[in-house]
Amino acid sequence: MRDNIYANPHSEVKDFTFDRSVVEVFPDMIQRSVPGYSTIVSSIGKLAKQFQQENSNIYDLGCSLGAATIAMRKFVDAPNCKIIGVDNSEAMVERCRLHINAFKSSVPAEIQCADINDIEIENASVVVMNFTLQFIPPEKRRFLLDKIYAGLKPGGVFILSEKFVFDDETINDALTDLHLDFKRANGYSELEISQKRSAIENVMKIDSFQAHIERLGNVGFSHVSSWYQCFNFGSFIAIKK
Repeated sequence: MRDNIYANPHSEVKDFTFDRSVVEVFPDMIQRSVPGYSTIVSSIGKLAKQFQQENSNIYDLGCSLGAATIAMRKFVDAPNCKIIGVDNSEAMVERCRLHINAFKSSVPAEIQCADINDIEIENASVVVMNFTLQFIPPEKRRFLLDKIYAGLKPGGVFILSEKFVFDDETINDALTDLHLDFKRANGYSELEISQKRSAIENVMKIDSFQAHIERLGNVGFSHVSSWYQCFNFGSFIAIKK
């Protein structure tokens, strides 16, 4: 279904939530809003295969409709691996379970409706947060990353995809303009872009590119790098020694 949530003027633009109206249009919304999304998702599956360990858990934190979970189920083949997807939106989880059940795989997947700040990360070889951390309150981010690091097995990988800003304002402005042009080219009107920006500005707090790199290193990851970037969107890889 096409994303027309902000196509008409709203008398009051409310804070963005992952409710049923968003669930219905989410695949279209994400493809038309996030440059490189399909490449990131498919590559997450391949990275999971590289870093999988037998008898371990694989986490998709903020799993939404299960795109990353399904991508990983296509490639994971180590014995006794289990994928655990977690999202705090009941509407997302309900639809995600339908998607997961429709995709036949020998790799078990469990989808939980929960706050990722409250769950335990245990015996993990792979942890994925695909455009999720930006919706976590900034003061809770370091604690969550510490928990992820502690729950990863040696040699485990953390994959973090985010929208970010750049400390260099000239670079940041140039890449922001490219992203806006991307949305226009995908059919979003100036009204839609403006109203979506107003809806999301209080709930999505983005960090700088450098802040992500430094924080992952401070958490304790031995190897940290970006592995994909398109405009002001990208993904980081962090490996535990």
